[in-house]
Amino acid sequence: MHSRIEKRDVPVRKRVYENLKAAILSGHLGPNERLTEEHLAETLGASRTPVREALSKLETEGLIRPLETRGFIVSGDSKEEMEELFELRAILEGYALRITSERINEDSLQQLGTFIDKAQAALEAGRMGDVFKWNTRFHDHLHELVSDTLRLYRMIVDMRKQVLRHRKETLQSIEGAQRTLDGHQKILLALQLKDPELCEKTMREHIRLAKEDALLALLREYKQ
Repeated sequence: MHSRIEKRDVPVRKRVYENLKAAILSGHLGPNERLTEEHLAETLGASRTPVREALSKLETEGLIRPLETRGFIVSGDSKEEMEELFELRAILEGYALRITSERINEDSLQQLGTFIDKAQAALEAGRMGDVFKWNTRFHDHLHELVSDTLRLYRMIVDMRKQVLRHRKETLQSIEGAQRTLDGHQKILLALQLKDPELCEKTMREHIRLAKEDALLALLREYKQ
């Protein structure tokens, strides 16, 4: 989370809200982390009123929940909520890849292959942050290919922001990262074959495995 909010032609309350939401969805503010108006106002360089409004909105969205004492904590998804999140993602991204298979060009196929190669090189060098970056770029590029289908694109982007809260941790393990890369290679192959049914099936399987990794990470968190 940025320590200070840049001055732009956007209302302060909106900037505070966007900054806090981005920090939660990116994992910078993790599950069960405590939030108080005073600390956030000081950190963000804003008054307490826009911070209070932002916290109220984030509570409505289910991203934070109030404490019995003062303040809030960042929400953590339950097993059921996480399963629902990944299942919805599988439906949306599976359908999106089916559409993509009918329109993707050679340049995009090469770009996707480059992202896989860079992620693999980063994994072999132990640069897990770069693995996460290139894997994210792989999916971002796929999403951009359906950006003209605006409603679908917006739903996927919003869903993925929530999913990334959980994927950062699971991609820190070598096994999890390699499994993800293998999945990306299968997705690329399905696209090269221009087989819509295979593309949808491959993406759904890729996300099913990602869900299993995320659920295992959630189980480890509960045991700590």
